[in-house]
Amino acid sequence: MNSSHPLPPGLYGFHDLAIGDRVNTGSAEISADLISRFADVSGDHYAIHLDDTAAQAKGFERRVAHGLLVLSVVDGLKNNAQARLDGLASLGWNWTFAKPVFAGDSIHAVLTIQSKRRTRSGSRGILRISFEVFNQDGAMIQTGHNELIFDL
Repeated sequence: MNSSHPLPPGLYGFHDLAIGDRVNTGSAEISADLISRFADVSGDHYAIHLDDTAAQAKGFERRVAHGLLVLSVVDGLKNNAQARLDGLASLGWNWTFAKPVFAGDSIHAVLTIQSKRRTRSGSRGILRISFEVFNQDGAMIQTGHNELIFDL
């Protein structure tokens, strides 16, 4: 299914997907409360994440979300998209934090299948997926790649 438009709703295995297929995720708000809870879970209490004044002193307009929080939310958006990938596990991420995400921003992502290959044993397949993450204004805030392994 090679497409220049997003995949329709459904569950997609390795053999169902082609290079160029796209998945549009829903959106999620990165609230101040979510940032605070992530700081507690991660132990990263750097002041720019928790206080507008501290963020402004470093040149930001308000509290900045942890980059890894946004990546985690993006992975959740991927797993809850209407077009879902029936993968087994993530093999790794190569990620860039292009612009800050602020408390109150809303994010969504576009995933595109970049490549697919079988493992040496031939019993599993691996997809390389590119991600473009946007805020509510359409600005690209994060980008990257994820490798996802599938049972065949």
